[in-house]
Amino acid sequence: MSASKSTTLKAFAALLLLSIFWGYNWVVMKYALLDAGPFQFGAMRTLLGALCLMAVMLVLKRPMRPREFPTLVLLGILQTCGFTGLLIWALVYGGAGKTAVLTYTMPFWVMVLAWPLLGEKIRGIQWIAVLASVIGLLLIFDPLHLGSDVFSMYLAILSGIFWALAVIIAKKLHRKVPDIDLLSLTAWQMLMGSLPLVALAFIVEAPPIDWTHRLFAAITFNAVFCNALAWLLWLYALQRLAAGVASMTSMLAPLIGVIAAWMQLGEKPTFIELWGMAFIAMALLIISVQTIRTHNQIEPAMGQD
Repeated sequence: MSASKSTTLKAFAALLLLSIFWGYNWVVMKYALLDAGPFQFGAMRTLLGALCLMAVMLVLKRPMRPREFPTLVLLGILQTCGFTGLLIWALVYGGAGKTAVLTYTMPFWVMVLAWPLLGEKIRGIQWIAVLASVIGLLLIFDPLHLGSDVFSMYLAILSGIFWALAVIIAKKLHRKVPDIDLLSLTAWQMLMGSLPLVALAFIVEAPPIDWTHRLFAAITFNAVFCNALAWLLWLYALQRLAAGVASMTSMLAPLIGVIAAWMQLGEKPTFIELWGMAFIAMALLIISVQTIRTHNQIEPAMGQD
């Protein structure tokens, strides 16, 4: 086996392990909410995760000083406080599998919001992705038979929108400061975004935290495996694979979330929900494939310079 093929296989293995961590974490977070309130768990998850990433930066001797501080704060509010806080809140009222799928509509919202915010118009096959996403959302919501989890679904979609806004801000930041360290950016925005969640944990009334072994395991899994180790795996894969390929492989996470919630929590999707998830998966696949094609078209042109 050639060295390049071996490196590619290792990168895919890293992404597979990452997808397993992020996918199964939907079940882990659902269990954690049996012992702690959503903002309490969210604060512990993000603050400890940020500290773990800071420790990783020290070990790897990455630059500790934050750059573009105002943008870091905005990213923290959107990605950590908004995205993470809303998805954990959604898990209180809804199923882990459905929440995972609705949250991962993020690439669709990036495509829609990039038009007014970045001037990137929706073209060609992207319209099919838009139509598939809308059909999928309508099927999952099933407006004619709204259930008790409608509030959870709104929170999950809003979480995906906050995630999309964070992606757009990050894209703008990368254009402005292309040499910014991704690990440092992630750690500092997580730390900044965790502070409002810590405040909410003290302000919002919730039952006392039940410090069970299950909760300790969930916090450890989130802080160490789903933050520090996961971001190292992501950076390793990004250095060796095209961004579009890496993004498409990470689509396994919501699929693993749905299957894990079905097997372990008994959250069996209805026939209509399965069709809705299939339409959303098709939309994400279209977006990912186009990202790969765009990357492949740009890369040779850059080589000619």
